[in-house]
Amino acid sequence: MAESARVTRVGRLRLGPPGAPAVVAGAFTVAQLLLVPPGMGLGWDETVYVSQVGDQAPAAFFSAPRARGVSLLVAPIASWSTSTALLRVYLALLAGLGLYLALRSWRGLFPPRVLATAGALFGTLWVTLFYAPQAMPNYWVAIGALICVGCFVRAGDSARALWGIGASAALMALMRPTDAVWVTIPLLVLAVSVRQWRALAALLAGLAAGAAEWIVEAYVSYGGLGERLAEGSRIQGGLGLNFAVDDQLRSLVGRTLCRPCTAPMPNPVITLWWYALPLLAALGLAIAIRAGRTRPTLAALACATTAAVPYLFLIEYAAPRFLLPAYALLALPAADALWRLVTAPDGRWRPVAATLVALGLAGHLAVQYVVLDRTAQRTVADREDWVRTADRLHSLGVRPPCLLTGHQAIPIAYYTGCSSGAVRGHNANTTEAEILSSARRIPVATLTTADGRPPAYARDWTEHRLDGLRVYVAPRSGPGEPALTKAP
Repeated sequence: MAESARVTRVGRLRLGPPGAPAVVAGAFTVAQLLLVPPGMGLGWDETVYVSQVGDQAPAAFFSAPRARGVSLLVAPIASWSTSTALLRVYLALLAGLGLYLALRSWRGLFPPRVLATAGALFGTLWVTLFYAPQAMPNYWVAIGALICVGCFVRAGDSARALWGIGASAALMALMRPTDAVWVTIPLLVLAVSVRQWRALAALLAGLAAGAAEWIVEAYVSYGGLGERLAEGSRIQGGLGLNFAVDDQLRSLVGRTLCRPCTAPMPNPVITLWWYALPLLAALGLAIAIRAGRTRPTLAALACATTAAVPYLFLIEYAAPRFLLPAYALLALPAADALWRLVTAPDGRWRPVAATLVALGLAGHLAVQYVVLDRTAQRTVADREDWVRTADRLHSLGVRPPCLLTGHQAIPIAYYTGCSSGAVRGHNANTTEAEILSSARRIPVATLTTADGRPPAYARDWTEHRLDGLRVYVAPRSGPGEPALTKAP
């Protein structure tokens, strides 16, 4: 009887209380709602994803690297409402639920306090808080990666783990198929080497199910899978051996896209955590070896490494969101290391170690908050500029149905309610002849920077100067529609 009670207590300790992941996930959700303005307008990429299912503007051009997962994710709200605040709240709640499920998938593999700390470490990064409530894929690849690796390690425990592998692999592939492959390379290798055929089947089935639509679309719209991959590589500057570690460091100051990445390096205070993370993860591996949990720790580290490889060594630019899957996986061994640093010293050194770790984490949180606040304020201001531009275009007669081309045409067109078009570049989807043909039927305008020059087809159009932009509006001469004249 006593032995049975002891086993029960050990089993409960091993699995940990379900409340710890819930508390962390709930705090993460609240932090998103408090620190990222729910009314923050949609960004460039978000307008592309949301326009596929919403009715505020016609669907924007969908370039080769993109996948439809985000559009499906936002469809329950965006298909009937244009409220950005409602969409942000919905995504923040989903993000919190996703983090909860991700942490729960590691129950029994790490102590509960390590899981809670790992969730807090990942959830308090400015890049996590900033992107979780946005209509972007990277956070969801990170959540899928956490669940997939956790379920894979415990695949022999229950059939539910196999379902978790398949569902999480499908989630990653639905959001970003190429990222899903990079994340799961170590798992595929491990499954074959140790003959985990059921786990391998679940993983392959999930990847295939998630990527199916993307692959079919490749043949329908891009000339085949190879052509879509090649076009995606071209849009990303041509995949090859490129050292982008320094670019990622430059982006940590709050640059959501660092392309080209020529800014000076940020203050070392901002990048210190980035250097500390792999060191803590390495220490976490050493601790795991001694504690008998080498396999889960090594799996997390291996998948974090392969997830980061393309964004550190294969592209010529950087965005901090690209590394979210790596950060999520590295948070587990890093949290393990932090607890070891606090609890390992004996006697009087233990309070000293605990104080030093607490001060370090407090400083880290302060830096993350400052970067997040500045990034959010700058982003809100930029998107308010797009709204003002859309209002001015409306006052100039550019109203739906309409067409915008040129500088920042995709996001501004979304706010204006117009289609967007480009004759060259990554988002080329039309021709000059088609633009001129549209100008005979609907309002058409092209945008340039304040010191830019209009394209040849718009040189005779009416010029208007807006804040930081020049707008060239095509004259209208259809029945009952007098031509627009140049504003004084």
